Amino acid sequence: MSTSEGAAELRRRLPAEGDGTQQQQQHESPKQQQQPPAECATTENSDHVDSETETEERMLEEKYVDEMAKKLPQGTNKMPEVLGQALSGLPDRWKNWVIRGIFTMIMISGFCLIIYGGPLALMVTEIISIGYSVYRIHGLPWFRSLSWYFLLTSNYFFYGENLVDYFGVAVSRVDSLRFLVKYHRFLSFCLYCIGFVWFVLSLVKKYYMKQFSLFAWTHVALLIVVTQSYLIIQNIFEGLIWFIVPVSMIVCNDVMAYMFGFFFGRTPLIQLSPKKTWEGFIGGGFATVIFGLLASYFLCQFQFFVCPIEYSETEGRMLIECEPSYLFRPQEYNIALFGASKTITMYPFLLHSLSMSIFSSVIGPFGGFFASGFKRAFKIKDFGDMIPGHGGIMDRFDCQFLMATFVNVYISSFIRHASPQKLLNMVYNLKPEEQLQLFNQLKDSLEERNIINLN
Repeated sequence: MSTSEGAAELRRRLPAEGDGTQQQQQHESPKQQQQPPAECATTENSDHVDSETETEERMLEEKYVDEMAKKLPQGTNKMPEVLGQALSGLPDRWKNWVIRGIFTMIMISGFCLIIYGGPLALMVTEIISIGYSVYRIHGLPWFRSLSWYFLLTSNYFFYGENLVDYFGVAVSRVDSLRFLVKYHRFLSFCLYCIGFVWFVLSLVKKYYMKQFSLFAWTHVALLIVVTQSYLIIQNIFEGLIWFIVPVSMIVCNDVMAYMFGFFFGRTPLIQLSPKKTWEGFIGGGFATVIFGLLASYFLCQFQFFVCPIEYSETEGRMLIECEPSYLFRPQEYNIALFGASKTITMYPFLLHSLSMSIFSSVIGPFGGFFASGFKRAFKIKDFGDMIPGHGGIMDRFDCQFLMATFVNVYISSFIRHASPQKLLNMVYNLKPEEQLQLFNQLKDSLEERNIINLN
């Protein structure tokens, strides 16, 4: 039993010890009655010491957080020296606006050239680096190495899952890789167990709570970020349009909310992010809806963007060729307006685009608010200084947290249907005798239902 629990138990028992004890206390001298029992005095002193210890620990933690905030580089107010000299005559508010605008255009221009997994990996690196900066003063053993190990292990599992699903046939043709395909999940679990044992062996008695906090920290970061990358890859295989449009919507909403807030913002939106305004939130939402419809209409016209990415057994490679599905072919819709019926022609995907743009405008910004609260907890302004005027990679991709999950869930719920190509890929992974058995069973079933007649 701990000291505090013992004190509480002692206080409960003292008043209820019986009448005899109370009478005995009445015959004692006033001096004796004023003196508390030795055990009670010791317990109270112990409680006082525990309280002081907790206060000291809290003060130390706050001091460590302050030290971390000073050590982390901040990028919002950082700018190249050449631009700083060129914009030296502008007020700070407009100087930051120009810097953000320039580097926003640079990022948008390079958007199509960036492999999305790169930024996601950097996001995890920045999150883990913050935790490392907080606790490295304690000299915790192996934390950074363990964080990187769990990062690599989680990426091996999630990216391997995609390779098995979409490239399993091609990979299985290589004898040395067939083992990795067949036992991928088992191997991933073994790798995780190695990291788990490594963590347990690295525990230090003095820092148990901090080490377990970091263990949870790392897992949450990996769950949020690496899982998103896995879902994004799945969305890409459904067609590049399912990747480009949602990500562009988030970017558009972020940019336009900043623009509307900068010029028209008057009403604060949320305490977590004091610079966010209702004017920016609403203006960014309307701009995102319009942008989403225009971008979707443009991309629906190109087979390269709308066709799912599938492995061709005959070609021996991945193809982006297909007959566009119903979603990406113009359809006629009858609309009753003020008693009159009017026919319009549009791509059905535009309706789905409308759903995604509303989500990215209403729910997407809360990913940014979440990141703002995260930064407030550690008394920092930015996650890094990689992008002048913006901060770190995480500062630009914070609103993408929920979007990839929403698109994947949306596709699974309303879009995806059974794909013959995926079934064929599974059949190709079977042994030859199993493929023959499946063929005979399928043939017999089709003949019984008079779908085919081979006689």
